[in-house]
Parts: sequence; structure tokens; C-alpha cells
Amino acid sequence: MSEPVNPQDIAEAEDVDFEEKGEYWNTYKLKDGTTLKVKLVLVGVKRLRKYTPDGSPIYVISSQNVVRAVDIPKEIKAKQKESTFKPV
Repeated sequence: MSEPVNPQDIAEAEDVDFEEKGEYWNTYKLKDGTTLKVKLVLVGVKRLRKYTPDGSPIYVISSQNVVRAVDIPKEIKAKQKESTFKPV
């Protein structure tokens, strides 16, 4: 097992550019009938100056989770609120 990553490791890490090859939705059916769609979106990558026992470099990522609820059953939805935005 490799040693823990500390703030100094991250400060000394090298930023690594990347290109999106595919971002896919994971889909889950909840017990209440809602379908939940979740996607991890990569924002940044750093390669540490540390390695796993087999010699592979260790990467740290920054990411965002995108979550969408779809096919929500009507009986669990709240009443829609009136918009506060007035047409121009």
C-alpha cells in the first residue's frame, strides 16, 4: 500500500491536460419510482510524484457530480410554485 497523500504532495503535483472521450449517465431506479441519473464530470487532473507499489503514478482528480431526477411519480411531487419572474 502506498503512503497517504498530503497537501504538499498536491502542491508539488503536475497538472495534466485531458480530453473528454465520453461522459456517461449512470441510471438508478429508486424505490419511490423516480429514475435518478448521475454523471461524474472531470474538471482537472494532477499527477503526483508518488507511485503505487507496482510503479503506476498516482493521480488526483477534481470532478463535479451532475444529478437529474426524471420520471418522478406525481404523488411525490410538491405543488409547482408560481414564477417570480415577470415577462418584459
